[in-house]
Amino acid sequence: MTARGERERGERERGERERGQSPPPPSKKHSWRRQLAPPPNPPASTPPAAATPASPGPVRHDHRSVVESALYRDGRRVSSPDTLAETFRRLRETPDGMAWIGLHRPSETELLSLAEEFDLHPLAVEDALEAHQRPKLERYGETLFVVLRAARYLDAPEEVDFGELHVFIGRDFLITVRHGAAPDLSAVRRRMEETPELLALGPEAVLYAILDAVVDGYVPVVSGVQNDIDEIETEVFRGDPEVSRRIYELSREIVEFQRATRPLVGMLHGLMAGFAKYGTDEELQRYLRDVADHVTHTSERVDGFRQALTEILTVNATLVTQQQNAEMRALAEAGFEQNEEIKKISSWAAILFAPTLVGTIYGMNFENMPELKWAAGYPFAILLMAGVCVSLYFIFKRRHWL
Repeated sequence: MTARGERERGERERGERERGQSPPPPSKKHSWRRQLAPPPNPPASTPPAAATPASPGPVRHDHRSVVESALYRDGRRVSSPDTLAETFRRLRETPDGMAWIGLHRPSETELLSLAEEFDLHPLAVEDALEAHQRPKLERYGETLFVVLRAARYLDAPEEVDFGELHVFIGRDFLITVRHGAAPDLSAVRRRMEETPELLALGPEAVLYAILDAVVDGYVPVVSGVQNDIDEIETEVFRGDPEVSRRIYELSREIVEFQRATRPLVGMLHGLMAGFAKYGTDEELQRYLRDVADHVTHTSERVDGFRQALTEILTVNATLVTQQQNAEMRALAEAGFEQNEEIKKISSWAAILFAPTLVGTIYGMNFENMPELKWAAGYPFAILLMAGVCVSLYFIFKRRHWL
C-alpha cells in the first residue's frame, strides 16, 4: 500500500471514531450462531453503517416443516400465528402465555430463528438438525432438551418403524422437532386442549403428554412383536427353511426397540428426582410416575423378547442339525443297502462266470486238445463247472454276500 493510501485509511478511521460509527462488538448471547451458519463478510466498499445486520423478516411457515404454532394462556388457546416471527411477537405481548411450536424436519434457518429467540443451546440445536440421536435428557440452563424414539408397528410388512422426536422445554415455550411419522402429536395437542386444567400446568404438562403418547405407542408394537415370535416358533418346529432369516431380521428390530425403551427408564427417574427442585405439581408427578411404570414394564417385555429369540435361534440350530444328521443317516443306510445289492449281483455274476469260462474253453474245437478224445471228457467238464459254482456259492455265503 502506498503512503497516500495509508494516509487516506488513517483519516477515514479517525473520522469514523469521531462520528461514533465503529461497529459494536458481537453479542455473547448468540455468538454460537457463527459456528453453525457464519454470515458472509460485507463488501469492502460498504459503509460501516450498512454493515449493521437488519432485523430479520418474518419467518413464514413452511408447510413441510412447521406443522402448527399456537399460543396458550391458562390452558386455552388464545391465538394461532401464521409465522414464527408473529409467534415470537405475540408471546412477548402475552403475559403468562406459553408457545407450543410443532416442526417436522425443519430447515436450519427455522431452527436458528427459534434458537435466537429462545436462547437454545447450540449443541441441542445441532442434535435436532442432524437427528439419529439416542434417547436422552439434558438441561441447558433453564431449557430442558429431550430426545425420544417413537415406534409403530406396520402390519403389512410385519416390521417396526421408528421415528425420532426432539423436544425443547422452557419456562414459557415448548418446541417439538419430529423426524419420522411417529408419534402423532396432533392427537396430543387435541388431548391437551380438551383438558385445559392439565395444559394450564405449563410446558412440563405437555412433556408428560408427549411421553405418555410415545409410551402408549409402544403397546401395539409389543403386541405385534409377540405375534411375530409366536409365528416364528410355529415355523421353527414346522421346519420352514426361511425361518432363520426372519429370526435375524426380528432380532435387529428388537435391538433397535431396546435402544428406544431402555434409556427412557433412566430419563423418567431423572425427571422424578427433580420434582422437589423444580417445584413440579403433585398431580403431574403422579402422571409421570405412571408413565415411568409403563416404560419399565415395556422395557422388561422387550428384554424378554430378545431372550426368547435367542432361545428360539438355539432351538432352530439344534433342529437343523438333527435334520442334517437324519439326512446323512438316511444317505448312509441307502448306500449300505446299495452295497449289499452290489455284493449279491457280483456274487451271482462270479458263479455264472465259472461254467461260462469252462464251456468257452472246450468250445474252441482245437485238434490238439486231449480232453476232447476222452470218453469221460463231457462228465468231467460238467462236474468241473458244478464244483466251481458250488464252491463259489459257499464262499460268498460264508462272507454274507448272499
